[in-house]
Amino acid sequence: MSNSPVTTIDIASTGAQPESSSSAARKRWFELCLVLLVACGSAILNALYVLKNGTNAVPHMTYNKWLIGIVQEVTALLLLGYVLSRRGLRFKDLGLRWSLRDVGVGLLVTGSSFAAYLLGLTVVHVFQYALYGNMVMGPSGRDFFAHPSLAAIPFSLLNPFFEELIVRAYLMTEVLDLTGSSALAVALSVAVQFSYHLYYGWAGAISLSFQFLLFALYYARSRRALPIIVAHGFFDIYGLVRLW
Repeated sequence: MSNSPVTTIDIASTGAQPESSSSAARKRWFELCLVLLVACGSAILNALYVLKNGTNAVPHMTYNKWLIGIVQEVTALLLLGYVLSRRGLRFKDLGLRWSLRDVGVGLLVTGSSFAAYLLGLTVVHVFQYALYGNMVMGPSGRDFFAHPSLAAIPFSLLNPFFEELIVRAYLMTEVLDLTGSSALAVALSVAVQFSYHLYYGWAGAISLSFQFLLFALYYARSRRALPIIVAHGFFDIYGLVRLW
């Protein structure tokens, strides 16, 4: 006996229709924009506000602000997990696989990305000097995060997962799948990350973007998230130690 008639009757009786590829693509774009809005919307607005009004426009980070940051990042990661689960996916499908090899590779990515940042910093300073005859130093981490509380420790451990899973792995995976363009995926990832680092000023954000670009290029080639999370985490913890 064939099962085909039964299958046909079941579909007709329930009225179920397969989702069109265009409808599925629109839904994925909507989900991508939603996750990015929840994850980065307030940070982008805050960065633009500081860029316009200067570092004195916002108070230093307090214990409560670090806690709020933790809650916001956990919320965004939970939303990402939910969005992925709707398609039967998990974080490992974005390249988050635990291995000592990836940790070791992460150390290599750390060195390479630091070299990329130094290159970016040099390019920006040379360009500034050529245009204005001097090299203007923008805001530093001490202008925003001086004397961090203990709540900065869990935030600094969580933040690399938050940024690299959402703004790197998820964004790039979706754009690659939906458009087939690695260049567009890399550009959008770097652009989003650049936008919410504008509180460092144009020069600082552009310099950091060389580092973001290396992370994005590595992910586009390898589709592995742990090495860039390790590298990002190293810089966050190093920056925290320097502030203390």
